[in-house]
Amino acid sequence: MLEILQTILITIVTLGVLVSIHEFGHFWVARRCGVKVLRFSVGFGKPLLSWRDKSGTEYAVAGIPLGGYVKMLDEREGDVPEDIAHMAFNRATPARRIAIAAAGPLANFALAIVAYWAIFMNGVGGVAPIVGDVMPGSLAERAGLESGQEIVAVDGEETPTWESLQMQLLERIGETGNLTLSVKWPDSDLTYQNTVAIDRWMQGLEEPNPLSELGVTLYMPEFLPIVGEVVDGSAAARAGLKPGDRIVSVDGKRIEDWQGWVQIARASPSIKLALSVERDGQPLAISLTPERKLEDNGVAVGFVGVAAEIPEWPEQMRREMHYGPVSAMTAALNKTWQMSVFTLESLKKMLTGLLSPKNLSGPITIAKVAGSSAQYGVFSWLNFLGLLSISLAVLNLLPIPILDGGHIVYATLEWLRGKPVTEQVQALANQVGLALVVGVMFFALYNDVLRL
Repeated sequence: MLEILQTILITIVTLGVLVSIHEFGHFWVARRCGVKVLRFSVGFGKPLLSWRDKSGTEYAVAGIPLGGYVKMLDEREGDVPEDIAHMAFNRATPARRIAIAAAGPLANFALAIVAYWAIFMNGVGGVAPIVGDVMPGSLAERAGLESGQEIVAVDGEETPTWESLQMQLLERIGETGNLTLSVKWPDSDLTYQNTVAIDRWMQGLEEPNPLSELGVTLYMPEFLPIVGEVVDGSAAARAGLKPGDRIVSVDGKRIEDWQGWVQIARASPSIKLALSVERDGQPLAISLTPERKLEDNGVAVGFVGVAAEIPEWPEQMRREMHYGPVSAMTAALNKTWQMSVFTLESLKKMLTGLLSPKNLSGPITIAKVAGSSAQYGVFSWLNFLGLLSISLAVLNLLPIPILDGGHIVYATLEWLRGKPVTEQVQALANQVGLALVVGVMFFALYNDVLRL
């Protein structure tokens, strides 16, 4: 229950920050363009808290934290006293209306840049993408990759860490052409270019895993059968297992690695196991009966309630990147640009069928990811906040009526034509845009429910 409450709180904070920054962008530019702001609301529905400033603007925090809005004086929405009519949004020049509409998404881009700047200033770490195994007949084998090589670049873009490798491969989803992998051997400065043809790579996959589709598993240090954590009240705790215990054998069968122990435990629901354990250098006999649990497919498996001791990565595989204030800002700008392009490309591929629309996520997924990212620390949460802020900015700039991009299109057409788009056309377009946005939202929510 506490975890659910924490997730809800973190989600509200995350969405609150995104919405507040977005709407403040509209608000700040509107005031500087001489447009009167009637209300600045974070959230929808009845205000839970509200107050007014000396300019008469009402500030409100509403009960539904799924968005927000800035309500400006507008003659199209009701009678406006003549003495303040010049402050109406509809009387602003097209250039000023474009600036006001674009300010919200630009504020979200700025938020992402600040978040990434803080991350880079803190330093970025990772693990080198060293090839572990290559699957026979896979793209990796056809490309000539071998176990032990480090993948240093994809299509000319450097991949110093697992994360950067995944990102570069994800950018090729659904594409046809050549995939170029640059590799090198440890302790060597020679780089080899390996090219392999791809044809609509990972097209339509609901959960694309580029490394798996490439046919490689990345090297990981061996997980020895040493207990790292014991869940309170679990079968392992009742049997007396403790962190640091090394599982030597089970029913007389020697255990070489953690995976071997997991396979036996899962295959033994409600079956008593005789464990030979080494604790502080001394042998110890333990009797343990895994609990019986049903998986989603109805298959019963054994559950013990232990986690492995995480092994240390070899020093030569660690990647630590540190930045000064200026270089961190450059890196943040590059990251924001890269993620913006990736978001647009993903939308394009989704519309053309190259990327499964089931990858769309709604509020439930956002809540789950927000909660899990916060558990890993503030910089993990900032990384998610930056990604979400970029997505919000890009989506709002799409030329869809009722979105900021739609308002920009209306104002641009008026600027070019010398007269505004008729209210009848705008009303019809807004209805179509609203139906489209609501339809996408419900589809994303449907995907969320399926994932549950």
